[in-house]
Amino acid sequence: MSDGLDGKVAFITGAGQGIGQGIAFSLAKRGVSVVVVGRTLSKCENTVRLIQERFGQEALAIGADITDLDQLPSLIEQTIARFGRLDILVNNAVSATIKPLLKLTQDDIHRAMMSGPTATLLLMQAAYPHLSKQGGSIVNMASSAAKRWDMTNYGLYAAEKEAIRALTRTAASEWGGDNIRSNCILPHAKSPALEWWTQNRPEEAAAFVKTIPMQRIGECEEDIGEFVALLCSDQSRYINGQSIAVDGGQAYMG
Repeated sequence: MSDGLDGKVAFITGAGQGIGQGIAFSLAKRGVSVVVVGRTLSKCENTVRLIQERFGQEALAIGADITDLDQLPSLIEQTIARFGRLDILVNNAVSATIKPLLKLTQDDIHRAMMSGPTATLLLMQAAYPHLSKQGGSIVNMASSAAKRWDMTNYGLYAAEKEAIRALTRTAASEWGGDNIRSNCILPHAKSPALEWWTQNRPEEAAAFVKTIPMQRIGECEEDIGEFVALLCSDQSRYINGQSIAVDGGQAYMG
């Protein structure tokens, strides 16, 4: 049974490393042409090189900071100019500020909201006319930070991710009739950000892993990427408007 992904085109932010890269690999191995977007062009080019070496699949690297909001529509247009279509949008790139509420500055708040819900929404809007032509899938990255047993220091990060969940659910409601599916995942994975957190907050990280029933952090490609590929496939064609924790059973989404 075909998964319906061969020949499709995906646009993925934050794909130069970590979760975004893992998603790019999992889609590319299924015949998807991938647009790899990230702040550091050399990292994006490395992802493209690995895609070509591992899967022989076409890919495009674009260096861009998604907080430069005015350029976002042009990134989608570059995708159309290169591949002629867009089928999958993955909003993965985000900033993470972990501070007590009283320590948060206006710059912290502004950057979080620009890189999180604002950039996510603007890319969704820019992608909409292309996704609606043949139907498509949007996958946004949320977080279980708002479900933590203790949200100390995580208020801003949780707020930007919860805003993304709200926008995703709204898109599912408004665009479902246009055959565009919009879902969120809440992943735990061995990303560079998590590695930094583990090194800088080792006691907190160790306590965190103990709360995961499967007692491990997920792999960027084998766990997170593979699930996103499934979510974008024909096998998930009736899944819309959902927030799905891909975290070994830690978060309770009820």
